[in-house]
Amino acid sequence: MSIRENVTSFEREVKNICDNCNRDVRDISIVAVTKTVEINRMNEAKESGLTEFGENRVQELIEKIEQFDDSVTWHMIGHLQRNKVKYIIDKVSLIHSLDSVRLAEEIQRQSLKLFKTTDVLIEVNVGSEDTKFGIKPEEILDFARIICKYSNIRLKGLMTVAPFEEEPEKIRPLMKLMHQKFDELKALNLENSLIDTLSMGMSNDFKIALEEGATMLRVGSLIFGERS
Repeated sequence: MSIRENVTSFEREVKNICDNCNRDVRDISIVAVTKTVEINRMNEAKESGLTEFGENRVQELIEKIEQFDDSVTWHMIGHLQRNKVKYIIDKVSLIHSLDSVRLAEEIQRQSLKLFKTTDVLIEVNVGSEDTKFGIKPEEILDFARIICKYSNIRLKGLMTVAPFEEEPEKIRPLMKLMHQKFDELKALNLENSLIDTLSMGMSNDFKIALEEGATMLRVGSLIFGERS
């Protein structure tokens, strides 16, 4: 299938899932994961109605941004090193991967320089996997209280990459836990926060994520095909 057909099929499935669990599909954002995807194929996705792109690597993000106009919104979804913050701070609408106080300090420092407020999500290692970044679920609320002391950072919610399972149903309890923590975070009503984004669900597990309260999906292979 073409990218346009993939987008149409995916959006139809998202709507069906939302209808089945009494959610409004208009509350769901789709971030097309464009890691290693060529510009012409990204343009196809854009022409099919997707205007939010997520990149894992700073260098690739910077190179690609120059190829698009302001109608595209960019997300930093990969691990972010402190020394790379200055290169993307004025280019992305949302940083999904805030996982340490030291990174928050650097985001605050660079944001102050530009007199801007930077929107962030706390990255959560919900499966406690050694190979993944992110804080533990039980650390979220205390970490959020620290993050929200920074005047030029606005906390928008949580992000996670759930463990890969051949049977996605096995990760439902972890996504349910993320939604619970999301609600607890929202209930804190912290200063410098606007908690409205639960970024979880990818090509393999987006159905479970939607059923368990995700508001933002990060999808690559279902749109662009498997990476080489």
